[in-house]
Amino acid sequence: MSVRHFDIVVIGSGPGGEGAAMKAAKSGKRVCVVEQRPLVGGACTHTATIPSKALRHAIQRLVDVQMDHPELRVELGQKWKFKDMMRSASTVVSRQVQLRTTFYERNRVELVVGRARFLDAHTLEVDEPRGASEQLSAKAFVLATGSRPYHPPDLDFQHPRVFDSDTIFNLRETPMTMIIYGAGVIGCEYASMFRQLGVKVDLVNTRERLLSFLDDEISDALSYHLREQGVLIRHQEQMERVETRDDGVVLHLKSGKRLRADVFLWANGRTGNTQDIGLEALGIQLDSRGNIQVNDAYQTVVPHIYAVGDVVGIPSLASASYDQGRFAATHIVEGRLEHKLVKDIPSGIYTSPEISSLGRTEQELTRQGVPYEVGHAFFKSLARAQITGRTVGMLKLLFHRDTREILGIHCFGDNASEIIHIGQAIMSQDGPGNSIDYFINTTFNYPTMAEAYRVAALNGLNRLFEH
Repeated sequence: MSVRHFDIVVIGSGPGGEGAAMKAAKSGKRVCVVEQRPLVGGACTHTATIPSKALRHAIQRLVDVQMDHPELRVELGQKWKFKDMMRSASTVVSRQVQLRTTFYERNRVELVVGRARFLDAHTLEVDEPRGASEQLSAKAFVLATGSRPYHPPDLDFQHPRVFDSDTIFNLRETPMTMIIYGAGVIGCEYASMFRQLGVKVDLVNTRERLLSFLDDEISDALSYHLREQGVLIRHQEQMERVETRDDGVVLHLKSGKRLRADVFLWANGRTGNTQDIGLEALGIQLDSRGNIQVNDAYQTVVPHIYAVGDVVGIPSLASASYDQGRFAATHIVEGRLEHKLVKDIPSGIYTSPEISSLGRTEQELTRQGVPYEVGHAFFKSLARAQITGRTVGMLKLLFHRDTREILGIHCFGDNASEIIHIGQAIMSQDGPGNSIDYFINTTFNYPTMAEAYRVAALNGLNRLFEH
């Protein structure tokens, strides 16, 4: 069998793989991308970020129309089924695939569809869908194989009423009741979405509070608003077993509780797509969830084999994955390390309302003994929020009492994932450029949501002067 030679072979065409391939190709390298799916984009485009956010938007549009026209609420609820809203999401997926495919074509990156496995440290064998196989060799490899929902062995995912965050898109009809096991980002997002559709949701959390990595005030706000919407949150519970029936499921908890619902959604963790790639024979070890350990340059223990994106674990964000791919390719091509550029990565959580955070939380600053102050802007007081009717939420700024350096930005409310980037631009400045005073001395359009920064900054500085 002949072997085709490349400078760099990337396995996976999600954000991490795309970032690596585009950077390498634009640097003049001969690049090949191996993708298991027949279409590019990875899980981000096909089963995770894009379809879930498009679904959320479709649900939000339906809810908005029902709020504006309450006389149509029953009629709309009967007409619009879950599958209809998924059709809208599928349109977005198709557009994304078409766009991303042109990136590879324009940059002369070769795409090979099939499943890759290392034969040795410099050679891959790719099994193609129709049974053929070919071998590819390269000076360097980037593993961007992503992740998938973790499946506990004793849960029957073949049952038509048991779903994970990939298969939930196959749901045909909107259920009356749902149990979501796992209250991480994915669990909270789906709890919010399905509750907006009128589904009675039990959200089972294995921990003490929702999304404990968030600032406590933001986590508390999320809990309050999910409960206000009608989500029943059960903290510190552990699954004993799931009983599947023809007409529903029963979740047996170790606390002795039994919950019944029409469908069960497992949302408790993900695992890296590293099985059967031949990594163990190369000495590349995996953790219990199939994730690959890498250094600051995203190198594995085999220096010319890199790994990026969800397959390396935290932060498991599409935005960070793309950057990691670019940084890995930069290190391959130029020998230069750009890891420091991703020190502060904003989180975006697409509940309703949204959450976005950047930098340190109050808990972290308190533990570290940093003298900080807090500035709040509550959306209910902003003219733009009053005009749009999106008055739930707040912007919270944490800054150093002495230097006035911005230490953390936390936002809960409509378009939080957009609003955060205004503060991110200032927080990324070195020295005096990173100061709460920027928001005091800058003129914001009125009325806008951006004005929240000026309101929060004034609120925080007033607290300084009060002391």
